[in-house]
Amino acid sequence: MVPVLADAPMAQDQTAPAADPVLAGYRASIDNIDAALVNILAERFRITKAVGAYKAEHDLPPSDPAREERQIARLRRLAEDAQLDPDFGEKFIRFIIEEVIRHHHQAKNGG
Repeated sequence: MVPVLADAPMAQDQTAPAADPVLAGYRASIDNIDAALVNILAERFRITKAVGAYKAEHDLPPSDPAREERQIARLRRLAEDAQLDPDFGEKFIRFIIEEVIRHHHQAKNGG
């Protein structure tokens, strides 16, 4: 059962707050964007998994600090252009890079 907020207007069945069509529209858009983000991240990780396997096969290091720094600078510029906080953009890409490097270490160690 969905909890009911005391101050929220009630729907006819008195079990849930009345639907706000504007808010519902925003939330539907957010839900769609979240789904797209998950699918894009999944595709990115499928590709980086292949990179990790390639690096392991060719005895290449799991990380490439120079490329990582170029990517971070690039993502900061993209964030600025998109009017997104570049510090947030950097935190986001660093989190992803750290996870990719962890996967590459696993691939190198046979995992």
